[in-house]
Amino acid sequence: MKPTFDQILLTPRFGRLPGHFYSRIQPTPLPSPYLIAWNTELASEMGLASEAEQHPLLANYLCGNRLPQGSEPIASVYSGHQFGVNAGQLGDGRAILIAEYLAPNGQHWEMQLKGAGPTPYSRRADGRAVLRSSIREYLCSEAMHGLGIATTRALGMAGSAQGVWRESLETAAVVLRTAPSFVRFGHFEHYRHDVDSLRTLADWVIEYHYPDCAAASNPYVALLANVVERTALMIAQWQAVGFCHGVMNSDNMSILGLTLDYGPFGFMDGFDAGHICNHSDDSGRYAYQQQPEIGLWNLHVLAQALLPLMDKASALHALQQYQGQFENHFADLLRQKLGLLHWQESDWHLITTLFELMHASRCDWTYFWRNLPQLGAELRDHFQDRGAFDIWFTNYQIRLGSEIHDPTERQVAMNRVNPKYILRNHLAEIAIRKARDEGDFKEIKALQQCLMHPFDEQPHFDHYAALPPEWAAQIGVSCSS
Repeated sequence: MKPTFDQILLTPRFGRLPGHFYSRIQPTPLPSPYLIAWNTELASEMGLASEAEQHPLLANYLCGNRLPQGSEPIASVYSGHQFGVNAGQLGDGRAILIAEYLAPNGQHWEMQLKGAGPTPYSRRADGRAVLRSSIREYLCSEAMHGLGIATTRALGMAGSAQGVWRESLETAAVVLRTAPSFVRFGHFEHYRHDVDSLRTLADWVIEYHYPDCAAASNPYVALLANVVERTALMIAQWQAVGFCHGVMNSDNMSILGLTLDYGPFGFMDGFDAGHICNHSDDSGRYAYQQQPEIGLWNLHVLAQALLPLMDKASALHALQQYQGQFENHFADLLRQKLGLLHWQESDWHLITTLFELMHASRCDWTYFWRNLPQLGAELRDHFQDRGAFDIWFTNYQIRLGSEIHDPTERQVAMNRVNPKYILRNHLAEIAIRKARDEGDFKEIKALQQCLMHPFDEQPHFDHYAALPPEWAAQIGVSCSS
């Protein structure tokens, strides 16, 4: 028999750290919770019982009204830089770690409720999440997983009629999200002046998540180097699919290189190198083209926090690898997107010219890449300067001709890396409106099913691959999202 929530508990390994790393806190009950979504696929991957086999009070487990037997929930404390400014002590203001689960395949999963009420780190906030932001996180974390990008996952979601005030009165919801660990750069920032605690935390992360680092001459340098590489890969993958995180504060950066904290995120529709998905980001600090640089900036913050455990020269050497690693990963992804077998330095010119043309015309990012192998020259109608595109496309054809590659095999290979389906803002908005206005959650399930296989044709989901309607340009997301 596969385990239910009452049978999953392991004391979270993070909860074995000394007590000053966290506070013990019980979730705040949510009145009359109802089930919004249950991730059947993730539950199966984790070896958990199906929705039907779970306790009939599944919604109560998903919102924290009921807890696994013996659960000792905790909220962790951390610090961070927000929009480039040291914000001091932060912490899990609306996230509560309720359990850790050891799956049959040996994978550890921390289980965290997001929106289950205030904690000691809520800073006078209510600790709640609203329906719209919970739906967005649930769908996007699974969409990113489908795209092959490291991310937290969402196991389920419950809602309630309880009112929550943001810009207007909304209703509450809770997402049960999972990850091997939710440790952030900000956890290390918090202990940068407490060497003993800093070392304890670093040793914990190495023991459970980077065991190979333990054999290095300086395990902490090896830890930093590994985090640098994982972060470079993650952000290269973001850039390749047109994903904008929206709020890349250092406390929103995962020590495991996971995409973490889905707030004012967005996948670009029309390509804009300076695209800002977060309407709260007045300066454009976290614009699309800034993300690689901000990734490095945050890594500098992490390295600064770790300096008591290493010499500055070693830290700088680790950080200096980032740019090359990012460029190598990004170049390889672009090579695959273009259908090339081998990357040449001259291909940067081909890419740069294409980006300039796409930016000038706001050509749809996902549509262009997905249709490049089958439409080819016909894509010229999506560009303002069609003559310039013709020149680019001719050069692209010459470049393809320099390699021996069967056209059919090339198209298949390109379709494996250029998604047909992404979580466009208007698709999430439709699902939100149906859930909010009609109590209809079928759209959430349908979108999730589609986004699990973003590279497949899925003709029954073709409407999700259509170009966005005009009203989509009016959708705004902010830090309250």
